[in-house]
Amino acid sequence: MAVILAPSTLTIVLIVITVVLLAAIVALYFLGKKAQAKQADQQAQIDAMKQTVSMLIIDKKRVKIKESGLPQAVIDQTPKYLRGSKLPIVKAKAGPQIVTLVCDERIFDQVPVKKEVKATVSGIYLTGVKGIHGSIANNVPKKKKGFFKQALEKAQEKAGAKPL
Repeated sequence: MAVILAPSTLTIVLIVITVVLLAAIVALYFLGKKAQAKQADQQAQIDAMKQTVSMLIIDKKRVKIKESGLPQAVIDQTPKYLRGSKLPIVKAKAGPQIVTLVCDERIFDQVPVKKEVKATVSGIYLTGVKGIHGSIANNVPKKKKGFFKQALEKAQEKAGAKPL
């Protein structure tokens, strides 16, 4: 006589959870590859359209897209789920006109205010900045440290330990 043991409820639940997690990981992998290919295409288009322009940076800040001062056509083209998010916006004087540009997140902290720069622009997208009169690297403001980070550094200094 052969005895057939039925799997316990716990085993069945663990198998189902494992299968669902595995399916989610596979789906995320393929979605990530698709998004990466799409981003590479967009970067190629940006690089093809870029121009170097001399401009005076008037102001920079992070604002919601509705309050940014961008053309209404640009606001209408953005997906609805992104309209509430904040974008790095730069107002600059390029020649005789004042323009509102969307700045690349990677260079937003390097953009100096009230300085003349040579900027790489692709449409309304600011992709690079170089200083005309002097370096812009020293214009980057230092980030303030939080309360706990300051307390940790003071404690390490008193103890004679090296900072992290």
